[in-house]
Amino acid sequence: MAESLAPDLAHTLPRHEGVEARVLALIAPSILAMGYEIVRVRLSGKERPTLQIMADRTDEAPIGVDDCEAISRSVSAILDVEDPIKSAYVLEVSSPGIDRPLTRAKDWTRWAGHLARVEMAVPLDGRKRFTGTVLGLDGAAGRLRLEDGTEVSLPLDAVRSARLVLTDALIEATRPGQPKN
Repeated sequence: MAESLAPDLAHTLPRHEGVEARVLALIAPSILAMGYEIVRVRLSGKERPTLQIMADRTDEAPIGVDDCEAISRSVSAILDVEDPIKSAYVLEVSSPGIDRPLTRAKDWTRWAGHLARVEMAVPLDGRKRFTGTVLGLDGAAGRLRLEDGTEVSLPLDAVRSARLVLTDALIEATRPGQPKN
């Protein structure tokens, strides 16, 4: 999906496949033009699926209910016309929260110094789960310092999920008015 937009925007978008990638491709230009970044698009559930759009403000101010409403109206209009999801679904627009997922390459740089849990799609050196301090980005790999002091590079295209761990330091770093990483 990121390849279909300007190359300089690729680092601001999460990686997705299938219907989620199609939804992302449809809504990204509008959401970006409104001053927001898409953190995650997730379609889950069988009977009546939920389409979750997780977004941030590009100015890094906290996202509020009014922001979510504006995104919801825009996304609804686009998806009503394009109809990428053939069944009825529930649209949910939210902020990523404090213990946010790390879905974009730039997240690994922005949240360096904070604790994260990562699950790989395939084992890396015999392990699928890692917990450690985010050290940043090394090309196409996120770097972590594990509790034993070793450092690992995790290929982003093999990461199934990555999420910050709620800590006092993370709470302090996300308070309004605090300098960003």
